[in-house]
This record gives sequence, C-alpha cells and structure tokens, in this order.
Amino acid sequence: MRMATKPAADLLATIKQGYALAGPAIELGAAVVDGELHKDAPVRLPLAMMNRHGLVAGATGTGKTVTLHMIAEQLSAAGVPVFLADIKGDLTGLATAATQSQKLAVRMDSLGQQWQPKNFPVEFLSLGGDGNGVPVRATITSFGPILLSRVMELNDTQESSLQLIFHFADQKNLELVDLKDLRAVIQFLTSEEGKPELQNLGGLSKATAGVILRELVNLEAQGMERFFGEPEFDTAELLRTAPDGRGVISCLELPTLQSKPMLFSTFLMWLLADLFEDLPEAGDLDKPKLVFFLDEAHLLFNDASKAFLDAITTTVRLIRSKGVGIFFVTQTPKDVPAAVLGQLANRIQHALHAFTPEDAKALKATVSTFPVSAYDLEEVLTSAGIGEAVVTVMNERGAPTPVALTRLRAPESVMGPSSEDLVRSIVASSALLPKYGTAVDNLTAYEKLSGKAVAPTGDAAAGLPPVPSPGIPQVPGPGTPTSTGTTSSLDPAAVDAEARRIEEEVLGRPSSRQPWQEPDQGGLPPAPVPPTPAPTTPAPAPAPTRPGGVMDDLAGVLGGALGGGLKSMARSVGTQLGRELIRGVFGTSSRRRR
Repeated sequence: MRMATKPAADLLATIKQGYALAGPAIELGAAVVDGELHKDAPVRLPLAMMNRHGLVAGATGTGKTVTLHMIAEQLSAAGVPVFLADIKGDLTGLATAATQSQKLAVRMDSLGQQWQPKNFPVEFLSLGGDGNGVPVRATITSFGPILLSRVMELNDTQESSLQLIFHFADQKNLELVDLKDLRAVIQFLTSEEGKPELQNLGGLSKATAGVILRELVNLEAQGMERFFGEPEFDTAELLRTAPDGRGVISCLELPTLQSKPMLFSTFLMWLLADLFEDLPEAGDLDKPKLVFFLDEAHLLFNDASKAFLDAITTTVRLIRSKGVGIFFVTQTPKDVPAAVLGQLANRIQHALHAFTPEDAKALKATVSTFPVSAYDLEEVLTSAGIGEAVVTVMNERGAPTPVALTRLRAPESVMGPSSEDLVRSIVASSALLPKYGTAVDNLTAYEKLSGKAVAPTGDAAAGLPPVPSPGIPQVPGPGTPTSTGTTSSLDPAAVDAEARRIEEEVLGRPSSRQPWQEPDQGGLPPAPVPPTPAPTTPAPAPAPTRPGGVMDDLAGVLGGALGGGLKSMARSVGTQLGRELIRGVFGTSSRRRR
C-alpha cells in the first residue's frame, strides 16, 4: 500500500492541476494515489521543456530501458530526432511493430491509452563498425587532447603535454586522423631529427612524450584504432527527420561496452561536444532539435578529472540554448555530480532497493533531491512495481510539477530486440552506409613524416595533395636509415620498444611494462633527457575573442580544462600560442576533413 501524507482526493486534485498542460507533451502515464490508478489524472512532460534536460534512474530491472523506448517513440512521432545508446541490444525493437496481447490490452485500458502497433524510423550506428550498424569514427584532431587523455587515463601533467603535441601538429599542418598519425608525431619529437622541435615546445619533456607513446601502443593493442579515422561521422546526421516528418532515432550499438567503458562514455561526450560547437543559438523552441539519452551515466563521471567534469557541466548548461536536451540514465542520482544534477529539470525515478546500509543511504539521498511531496517517498520508491516511477518535470511556466507516482505507458513497438535479419537489412539500405561504411586512409601526419604518399581510397580521398606539404618536418619511413645509422620502424613492436627505451633511460631502471610483442632491439641511441616538469598550477584562460554569448560562460571552465598546458606554453612561446590552442569545451577541434 503506497500511502500519501494528505487526503487522496486533495493529492489527486493537485496532480491533475499540475499536469494540465496547454501545449504538446510526452504522455508518460497516469497517476497512482494510495494504490489506485487514476486514468483521468494523466502525467505529462511538455515537449518544449525536453531541452531542460532530465534524469531517468532506478535499480536494475525496474523498467528504465522501456521508459526510454516509450519516450523515444513519442519524440519521433512529434518530429524530434533522438539519440540512444543501446547497451543490451533491446532498443533495436523500435524498428518492429509490437503485437497486442491480452495482458497489454488490460494495461492499455487501465491507462486510457489509445494504443496502435507501429515501427519507427531507426538508424543503427556502431563505434568504428564494432557491432551491427553504420560505423561512427572520429579523427584524433577532432576528438581533441582532453577527451583522448581520458581514454588513455593520463594524469594532469601528461594531459598538458598532450595538448602541446596537438598544438605542434596544428602549427605544422600535420593532420592527426588516426592513432598512427599521433604515434608518428610523438616518435618524431622523441627522435634525433625532432629534438630541436621538442626543445622549442618548452613544456614537453621527452620522458612524458615517451609515456604517452606507450599508452598509444596500449590503445592499439586493445583494438581501439578502429574507432579513430576517416570518414569522420558528421554529428549533423543525428538531426535528421524521415520523409514522413517523424524524427529519426539514431541507435548506437555498444556490444563490447564492458571491455571499453571509458571509450564508450568519452565517445558519447565527443558527439555532444561536436554538436555544441556546430549548432547555432536557438533560444526557446516549441520542441527540441534533438534529445540525447546518455545511458550508464556513471561511467562518464567515474574517476573523472575536475577539468573533464567542469567541461561536462558547461556543456549541459549551455547546449540547452542550442535546442538539445540531454537525459542521463543511471541507477541513483548520486551517480551524477551535484553541479550537473542541479541542471536536470525532469525526473523519472524508478524503484530503488534498500538491501544494504549503502542502499539505504542512496535512498535517503534520492528522496532529498525531490520537491516537497505528499507521498512518503521512501515507502513509494522501495515498493513501486516494474513500469512505475516517481515523476516530477518542469511545466510550461518553468516551475516543477507535483511529484506523482506514475504507471507508465507501454511502447507501440517491440519491447526487445528486432530480428538480426531486419537490423542487417536496415543497415544495408541506410543512406549513410555509402558515406561512412568504408574507412579511408588519406595523406596525413604519418605519411608526411615518413615521406610516403598513399593512394586515395574512395571518394573521401579526392582532392588531397599527393605529396607532403612544404615545410613539414620529415623523419625516415619504415626500413629507412636514420641520421644515426639505425633503421626506423613505425610498426607496433618497434614503437613499444622505443617507449620502453625512453622509460628505462629516464627512470634509470628496467621498464615495468610487460612486452606486448617481442621488442625490436633497434632504435635511436640514448640521448640526454630534459627533466620531467613538475605539475603546473592551472592558469586563467585567455579572454574570449568575441564579447557576449556563450564564450563569456565558457571562459572559466576553459581556464581549468586547459590551464596546465597554457601555462607551460606561455613560459616558452607567449600567450598568443595559448589562444590558438583553445579548441572547444573539451579541446575538440572545429576543423573538419569530411
């Protein structure tokens, strides 16, 4: 029995009045008061408030995925594009119309839902082709040093050094498209040929560069090179509508999430950061341009640096005015930092367990984040059934609606996976597949530094210069004698050996790294190594180049996110170089090679 702390009639009247909306809305379900379902008390979420962001939370198995499914269907029907991360493969059912059953008919009748079986326009995507979908790739340059540092799990000093490496590549027109490009640049900087350039960077030591080089080898050994490259995915593809006016639901399949959780969460932030950089200011809209669901949100925040968290907070705060709504999906509100949680106006909280003292603390913390309610929320949240949730949203006037225990509507497409054959046929017929299906290897930093030219592959390679640009530093290619008389190699074994040699030279002891492959005994002879710089204190970001707008709000967070690298550079080459390095909220680049 779910008891309320005020008479049921009064609570029901409050809920009816609070959710009496004039404009278009997402129909979430009907209110439950004292254990009784009231289909004459519908609970709604205004479509115009979807860009005020939200949180869908609850213990495993309480119905969060079905809730996303149901909301995505209604957004699509309203002409709003949706992005979903499909962790378990259940959301492919959006492409298949559901079949009515007796149990479903009873539920629909109790809710007063006019139910019709439907399928929806779905675009299946996969990270680098890892799964069944159109491949999604990012170039290293676009991904940027801050996000890449998180994937590589670098510390603050190493992150600042990586920013300097990116700046060097930018200044020398060395396109960082895939991992081998970044590896080639770092190997050049740690070679005899690149020693003057390394010294000119000032804040970058050979030791730190060697550690970053080793971490790159780790990424390649884990098979992550497939996620970086060209053609890079254009995030404008997420904003499409179908010919019938319905919003396209972009469903990113993540079959290997458990083995690459950091990559998954960081890639989703790259998509958001890219949208943030590209979309114009839109103000208040009748409906959002896109609603973005970030599933397994705790992966995004676990062990994140302050700079990364600040950048997320800034993105969430400012992307609203560009017409994008973000919904975080996780188990408890405690998984989301307070600075982000405070910006999530729409709350759908499924049941929580209280089996352990830690669970009990999480329950009390969750209850404390809701507005004052007539419900006994501790009782309600531990006794709510599957397909029920406690809801409060922002109404059309910008005020929170009354808290309402809600029995949620059922989706009109299949609650579960579609057939493999259907998914494959949708991917094969996708208009995006010819554009992104085949990876290309254009003339980039690796070829320029090794003095090699590549044959264009497909249409995406047309128009690129066939030879390295003038003024680009060059190092010998694989198998070519270097100035020291040794043979250069850019294969993973040689890079691993070089990273090991640098580590041993600097630390004065054998490398602690386990060999990924039998190391090559060649390489450059030992050279004096500058001392590793001490971690720097973040410096303020430069003033924005244009007054007003979002740049004023971004200035503070950019100072934290890029401070270490900017301070190192300012010591050696002045503040102008620092201004040039600023690439975006996450250090992402707006320059494209699509």
